[in-house]
Amino acid sequence: MATHSENRNQLKGRRIAILATKGVEEVELTKPKKALEEAGAKVDVIAPESGIKSGKIKAWDVTDWGEEIEVDIPLSQAKSGDYDALHLPGGVMNPDYLRLEPKAIEFVKSFVEEGKPIAAICHAPWTLINAGGVQGRTLTSWPSLQTDLRNAGATWVDREVVEEKGLVTSRKPDDLPAYNQAMIKLFADSAASHHAAA
Repeated sequence: MATHSENRNQLKGRRIAILATKGVEEVELTKPKKALEEAGAKVDVIAPESGIKSGKIKAWDVTDWGEEIEVDIPLSQAKSGDYDALHLPGGVMNPDYLRLEPKAIEFVKSFVEEGKPIAAICHAPWTLINAGGVQGRTLTSWPSLQTDLRNAGATWVDREVVEEKGLVTSRKPDDLPAYNQAMIKLFADSAASHHAAA
């Protein structure tokens, strides 16, 4: 596992989107965001207007409401073309709300269609199902999603972290250290290969 100092500047010049709304699992947004920023990325929290109150979204902290998290860009103003990669945090409510937002599905779908790297943890693959991003892929998630994912054409496995075809997935907050490491590596590797091809 890379040390903290080895991660520094790995994502320098990269712009990463985090798509979330009310009920997002707090640590699944805040810890990956911090890890991405420490690796040098510019990170924007994007949320649909329906979930924003006074410029913030209310997070969920395990069993109760948590902190309010600052939103950088409302979803209606966000363009996937401005970003190199996407992180989807979980929580039960968050992806369920996002699945009902056509603009959110469209935003995620554009990352899928453009082959940009995506990282999704816990219940977040729910949103990916609706965006057509799981078929033919092996991934993990919160255990209760396994039937939904298999029905959508994915192979589900119970592992701390899975990386396949430009998608990193993990099951729960306990997996965050491994998830953050795999996410940064995927985002850095895809940036390097994109740069080499350009």
